[in-house]
Amino acid sequence: MLTEKQRMEKGLIYIPMDQEILDKQLKYINMVHKYNKTKATQLKKRQKMLKKMFAKVGENCYFEAPLYSNFGCKHVYLGNHVYSNFNLTLVDDGNIYIGNDVMIAPNVTIATAGHPINAKLRQIGYQYNQDVHIGSNVWIGAGAIIMPGVTIGDNTIIGAGSIVTKDIPSGVVAVGNPCKVMREVSERDNKYFFKELEIDWDDLNFKWWLN
Repeated sequence: MLTEKQRMEKGLIYIPMDQEILDKQLKYINMVHKYNKTKATQLKKRQKMLKKMFAKVGENCYFEAPLYSNFGCKHVYLGNHVYSNFNLTLVDDGNIYIGNDVMIAPNVTIATAGHPINAKLRQIGYQYNQDVHIGSNVWIGAGAIIMPGVTIGDNTIIGAGSIVTKDIPSGVVAVGNPCKVMREVSERDNKYFFKELEIDWDDLNFKWWLN
């Protein structure tokens, strides 16, 4: 018979309150609590802590505090240049994969965990996990919720307040509850950055990025 931890690792329904699972989980969560007590000026300390907390951290990643994580970020894999604003909640009982150059606005939730519809199983406390995959160059708007098992393609924008229950393809703007594709990213987006406000390409400074 499989242990609850083995059931969890195999993607089966399992009981998360199992002591073997809890012992590791609580240890990881403590690190997140310590991170949230750091000051914004303690950049080097935060960088060191992020590398200990996350499963993988690329270059130039930064997470504003407070940050919340159900498994201490230990199942979260980051590419390069990932930025998160305040109050990100990672329900990372399963794995969360985030690509390069991803921006996450305030109050976003990314969840891998769910519970069976069967009432008896929920009463006992069973849970399941489905990994979440977020591509590169993705912008997730404020208050968005990414549900278990979702994949979001590269170069896509998720509008504020959206609840993403199904996969979203690359290169689109998607909004709503449930989140649906509103339009593709187009040539017009190379001219305007907001409504009728034009991008002043000739005066933009790319030096900071090239360095």
